[in-house]
Amino acid sequence: MELFRNADLDFLGKKWRFILPSLALIVVGLGSIVAQHGLLYSIDFKSGTQTEIRWDGTPPIEKIRSAISSKLQGVTVVAAHGTGGSNEVIVSTALSREENVTAVRQTIESALSSITNSYSIRDFELIGPQVSEDLRHQAGMATAGASGGMLLYLSYRFRLGYAVAAVLAMAHDAVITVGLFSLLHQEISLTVVAALLTLIGYSMNDTIVVFDRVRENRRAQPRAPLAGVINRSINQTLSRTVLTSGLTLLTALSLLFFGGPVLHGFSLVLAIGIVVGTFSSVYIASPFLLAWDRRFGRETLSGGLR
Repeated sequence: MELFRNADLDFLGKKWRFILPSLALIVVGLGSIVAQHGLLYSIDFKSGTQTEIRWDGTPPIEKIRSAISSKLQGVTVVAAHGTGGSNEVIVSTALSREENVTAVRQTIESALSSITNSYSIRDFELIGPQVSEDLRHQAGMATAGASGGMLLYLSYRFRLGYAVAAVLAMAHDAVITVGLFSLLHQEISLTVVAALLTLIGYSMNDTIVVFDRVRENRRAQPRAPLAGVINRSINQTLSRTVLTSGLTLLTALSLLFFGGPVLHGFSLVLAIGIVVGTFSSVYIASPFLLAWDRRFGRETLSGGLR
């Protein structure tokens, strides 16, 4: 199926109309992070408590969340299907230095008692600052490792210019997504980190599709100007890009609107990332590839697979 047959759009000629708003969005997002003294982390990355509760019958997740959230801050309630059955829930709460752990447990029990007495607390744990610091470090290492690995692989399979352009576009997507999370006052949780890693892979794949066509066209016409080759390559992959990104975006939006609070952060990252990632493949990675060619010469982008 081809939506844009024989498309001939001048993407690179209009690149600054899209690059400048993108840079502005990055600045605003980073400014929001600085103004708020960092990102808003969930209980996964900061001190707090975690309570495992067994319910008699199906637990009313929304009622539990509403009852506890009215008394405590940073509350997350999820069904614990993997810990013994669908009648168990895990309640996570943030814990400030002024709050007492015993008082927090008593508050949780009081909130639950206002719903029913048909429950039992199976486990109550305190998540200390060292654990949360380790999680933040591991999340950062996972993201950096994925980026570095893809840079090395693309440098081997393509050329360094292609690899740097693809990683730059991927970093652009991640920074904008995190900045929008700060602007929207959304928490960064483990599921959000998982979505960011998914976004990195999706963004990289979309860019590689365009770059692979650029490489093929440059083999066929080695003396053609690179700007024309890139424009033609983007036009040739335009139908595939729109169809793939559009259908994936519909899935992400379905999760966002109908997946509930547990999947909200994950699906929001995907929805933002799909739009930004599709845009960056055309208006960030491709112009940078052209700039690299003009700076370092044609020989750094020529050639096929190593």
